[in-house]
Amino acid sequence: MHLHLTKSAGIGKTTLTQKACEALQTDGVRIQGFYTQEVRTGGRRQGFDVITLEGQRGSLARVSKQQASGAQGSRREYRVGQYLVNLPSFEGLALPVLRFKPPSGTKCVYIIDEIGKMEMFSQHFIQAVRIVLDSPGSTVLATIPVPKGRPLPLVEEIRRRKDTTLFTVTKENRDSLLPEVLAAVKAALC
Repeated sequence: MHLHLTKSAGIGKTTLTQKACEALQTDGVRIQGFYTQEVRTGGRRQGFDVITLEGQRGSLARVSKQQASGAQGSRREYRVGQYLVNLPSFEGLALPVLRFKPPSGTKCVYIIDEIGKMEMFSQHFIQAVRIVLDSPGSTVLATIPVPKGRPLPLVEEIRRRKDTTLFTVTKENRDSLLPEVLAAVKAALC
């Protein structure tokens, strides 16, 4: 069983995911994963970082006027709106976490925040997500966006999975949804 939090950007999906991680760790649940965080300077969003649950941090994207750390002019550029995606940095942090294999007989919750446009530039990431979703003993707690314009194929594939429970996060329920999400994760682990 997999659980996915969805709604528009800025509604609180990442915060809810982080609270769920803290509660699961406190309960001794094995978790692996990453989340994304806005990078702001002087109150203005400059981009996003990817942060593993172990605390490793790297650039996911930066405003395109700033070259993303590690991105070179000779490499293909990946853009979403005003942001230049730093694919090598993202893959260097996210892929090892998703490729983690728990000891035999051990269950693991994989945290993936987020499965969105920026992350979809990585074919290796798409493959790793599919493998984790299909792995026995794994439970995925992920955030996925609400489609705007053309849907993202992997996100739509995830929405249609029979082993997926979808939680729609709103301003009204984001603070009260945590117990329900935790109960669903724990039920999936049984």
